[in-house]
Amino acid sequence: MPDAHLPVARVAVDSGLAHLDRPFDYAVPDGVPAVPGCRVKVRFAGRQVAGIVLDRVVSSEHPGRLSPLTLVNPEPVATPEVLALCRAVADRHAGALWDVLRLALPPRQARVEAEPPANGPWPRPPAPDAGPWARYPTGRGFLEALVRGGAPRAVWSALPGPTWPHEVALAVQACLAGGRGAVIVVPDARDAARVSAALDGSSSVVVDSSDGAHPSALAPRLAHVELRADLGPTRRYRAFLAARRGEVRVVVGTRAAAYAPVENLGLVVLWDDGDDLHAEPRSPYAHVRDVLVQRAHLTGAAALLAGFARTAEGQLLVDTGWARPLTAAREQVRLVAPRVVGTTSDDLARDPAAQSARLPGLAFEAARRALADDAPVLVQVPRRGYAPALACQRDGTQARCTVCAGPLAVTSGHAIAACRWCGHLAGDWRCPVCGRRELRATVVGSRRTAEELGRAFPGVVVRTSGREEVLSRVDAGPSLVVCTPGAEPVADGGYGAVLLLDAWALLGRADLRAGEEALRRWFNACALARPAPTGRVVVVADVGIAAVQALVRWDPAGAAVRELADRVELGFPPAARLAAVDGPAGVLSEVAGSLDGFDLLGPVPHGGAQRLLVRAPLERSAALAAALARVQAGRSLRKEPGVRVELDPQQLG
Repeated sequence: MPDAHLPVARVAVDSGLAHLDRPFDYAVPDGVPAVPGCRVKVRFAGRQVAGIVLDRVVSSEHPGRLSPLTLVNPEPVATPEVLALCRAVADRHAGALWDVLRLALPPRQARVEAEPPANGPWPRPPAPDAGPWARYPTGRGFLEALVRGGAPRAVWSALPGPTWPHEVALAVQACLAGGRGAVIVVPDARDAARVSAALDGSSSVVVDSSDGAHPSALAPRLAHVELRADLGPTRRYRAFLAARRGEVRVVVGTRAAAYAPVENLGLVVLWDDGDDLHAEPRSPYAHVRDVLVQRAHLTGAAALLAGFARTAEGQLLVDTGWARPLTAAREQVRLVAPRVVGTTSDDLARDPAAQSARLPGLAFEAARRALADDAPVLVQVPRRGYAPALACQRDGTQARCTVCAGPLAVTSGHAIAACRWCGHLAGDWRCPVCGRRELRATVVGSRRTAEELGRAFPGVVVRTSGREEVLSRVDAGPSLVVCTPGAEPVADGGYGAVLLLDAWALLGRADLRAGEEALRRWFNACALARPAPTGRVVVVADVGIAAVQALVRWDPAGAAVRELADRVELGFPPAARLAAVDGPAGVLSEVAGSLDGFDLLGPVPHGGAQRLLVRAPLERSAALAAALARVQAGRSLRKEPGVRVELDPQQLG
């Protein structure tokens, strides 16, 4: 009997209860085409809830009468491969299957389901030339393996410059030439647009290297869809169905695209895997890196974890042999990287140029020369706003609100200090230590930096890119672009100079990943500069700091090796599995009592509650996740207050 006609359906049910995270059996009425993967409605605990059919079977072990299901739509939206991935992600992160399905499947749009199919399937493109991949010793071999249908796995340290979207597109073309599909996940919509343009063949690039010029060699168009939450429900669901129906075999998008139902998946690509936008903020809090690594493992697909920087997690994949490094030779790096120089706090104290625009003479001169060469200058500052932190001018006591104790800030040069939390105006503020009223900025934001630079370089256009408005591109020509990390626009022809200000604000964060994250943000900004000698980077930080040294040498791999070694010594992720359990103090004491055999740290105060850290060696990762899942299920069964469980959290504090 064909599976689609078997009388019993096993259904994943949106119960909302951890102890009921298992399939439930329902009767399928005669003639109802409830195939695995389709959406249904079922009766559960006295109410109608959503469900996904997982399987059809001959009979049920349930002794009683089975409730019938109601078919929502016969079209299967969840493929067997995606269902297996969702189950694996839930198990690895001590979560529930339905929570992952909610991330993987966009909300249904009935009108979109009724639309006629688009053109497709598209013809298989020819195998690409190596193009800019020839700059890497193993780049040509990587593409050839994709064309042959192989499953190469690489951690790619991309060369600086604007070519990475084209290199990704060439890898996708090689995969399509081998008869398979691809998923590309990027941090945000701007990156998705750049990759999409490269797949469309709407822009081209020619790069020079030691063995000649390499043009990008794309087919006229590589059919694809973008899958992002900001597209809106209709466009997002239309793109999802196009991939599910096989109308396209390439999906580009943000976090949710990691689960895209691409037919015959052959390649997963993750760009800038250290970006915190890849960390899912909803339960079970799975990082996209983990999702794609699991997907490549389950499907036998190739994997490309890429970025200008390299994370400790990427380095661990290299060290364990799961992936191979894909890097350029030092000679090639020197051809395309800008010249990076550092400064010291002593330089700032002695330098009169730094007093008017927070720029040491080295940075001021680099900006002046770039503007004289009709090139734009990029200025990266860690904080947005005008002056987001204030202190007493006399003794340095931090200025706080007298109503809620929040930090005081000013939004312009003429604004009254106000609380960043409650908005209370603090025009009558007095220092609780010395009684003085004068305030000074302890942290300078992007808007005030732009104001200072406008005074330092009169007549030069100053633009800002940040939370209020993020620029995608800037024209060639003399201008100053002040941005916060992650909001750097691409400049036509590259930036003549990149200035990294207030580096202490990134390096001094009380966070396990502070050094790694600072270096990642610096690499991403510096990669937009022109190659040396015309492109120059000045980082306002002590050149003796390890992260600054890695930037000066343009050595992301070496920095990742050292970072991972430090994590191994400390016993922190990714060298060990760590779970953060948040909840009331009394509840965490009960949780700790059920986690014998694991290393317990805390609990300590965290965000108005308590946080317990639970650590296990990598070989006990599955045991830790299973133990935490049992904790959640037990508390749910007893109707006790739940706890928040996050494995391998991005931030420990």
